[in-house]
Amino acid sequence: MRRTALALAACLSLATAAGAGAQSLEDQLRDRLLGNSGSTGNLSERDAAGGIREALAQGVDRAVRQLGKPDGFFRDQAVKILVPEKLRRLADLARQLGAGKKVDAFELSMNRAAEKAVPLAAGILADSVRQMTLQDAIGLVRGGDTSATDFFRRTSERKLYDAFRPIVEKQTASVGVTQKYKDFSKKAGGNALAGALLGNQGNGATSADLDDYVTRETIDGLFHVIAEQERQIRNNPASRTTDLLRRVFR
Repeated sequence: MRRTALALAACLSLATAAGAGAQSLEDQLRDRLLGNSGSTGNLSERDAAGGIREALAQGVDRAVRQLGKPDGFFRDQAVKILVPEKLRRLADLARQLGAGKKVDAFELSMNRAAEKAVPLAAGILADSVRQMTLQDAIGLVRGGDTSATDFFRRTSERKLYDAFRPIVEKQTASVGVTQKYKDFSKKAGGNALAGALLGNQGNGATSADLDDYVTRETIDGLFHVIAEQERQIRNNPASRTTDLLRRVFR
C-alpha cells in the first residue's frame, strides 16, 4: 500500500515542487488536471472548461485511489477481471473437477497486475485534458452523462495502453499469471482444450494474449469508475463539491 501511494504521488508531482509537499494527493491531481483555463473567451466559456476539468479531476482521483490499491479490482464486481470469455467453459470445467482455487488464483493474479498499472493513468489523463479546447468543454458540458469520460477515452486510450502494457507484463510475470493459467487448464483437460477454446493451434493461451487482455480490462475498469463519477456530478447535486461544479452542472 505504501509503494502504491508513493508511486501515485510521484506520478502526480507538480511541475513546480515548491509547496507541493503540503498538498494532498487530491489537490495535486486537481492542480495538474485543471491547469490554466486561459485568458480568452467569456466567463461562461472559462467556467465550462474549468467545470469539465474539475469533474474529470474528481473522477480520475476516485478511479486511481479506488482501483490502484490491493483488491481495488478484485473486490469490485463491476470492474473485477474475470477469466477471459473464451476460457469460461474451461474455468467452469476446472471448478467442476475441484480446481476452483486454481481458477481463483488465476483471476487474482490478473487483478493484481491491473492494480499496479492504474496509478500511471493520472499523468496521461492530465495530458489529455490539456488537449481540450473551450469549444470542446462547452460541448461536453451540454453532452450526455458520460460525454467527458468518452472524450477522455478517445484522446488517451492508446497512450494508456502503451503505458499500462509493460507494467502488466512485468506484473503478470512476477505473480505468475501464465503459470496459474497453465495450472488450472491442465487440471481441466490440458492446453489442447484451452487452445481449442481460444482458437489457437493447441498451444493454449500465450502470455501475450493474457497481457493484452489484462491491459484492456484495466483500461475498461478505469473508465468505468470515471464515468460513474461523472454521472454522479451531473445528476446528484450532493456530488458537486466545489462552487465551480455547482455553477456549471445545475
